[in-house]
Amino acid sequence: MEINLDELYMQKALDQAKMAYDSDEVPIGAIVVCNNKIIGKGYNQTEKLNDVTAHAEMLAITAAASHLGGKYLDECTLYVTIEPCVMCAGAIKHARFQKVVIGATEPKMGFSQFLNEDFYSKTELKSGVLEEECKSLMKTFFKTKRV
Repeated sequence: MEINLDELYMQKALDQAKMAYDSDEVPIGAIVVCNNKIIGKGYNQTEKLNDVTAHAEMLAITAAASHLGGKYLDECTLYVTIEPCVMCAGAIKHARFQKVVIGATEPKMGFSQFLNEDFYSKTELKSGVLEEECKSLMKTFFKTKRV
């Protein structure tokens, strides 16, 4: 049986999202992979850190850049459970990722609602990996908030 690496790494991003969920943060997780090694990870921590920029992607990008000793992540893949917002999309673009893998789209705040399709012209973009699992975690989180 062949291992689907995108699903394997998205599961690792989901593990990060569950950490956010358990911390009462919006459950989004992200990991950065380079040469089949996780070099950065993060989950939303905006409440804990009292910082609107403490999104999963931003924390994972910072950790990966620190690990590599440089700001460009052009040999890396970012796995994120939910489509990034415009702020994170800007950081992803500037980091020059080789590939970005998204679990589920975000119809309200996701970058695709605000930016044109060629935004990722030099980055391979893949969406829908473990989509139901990623969506389900978000739906469950917000259902508990609306009770």
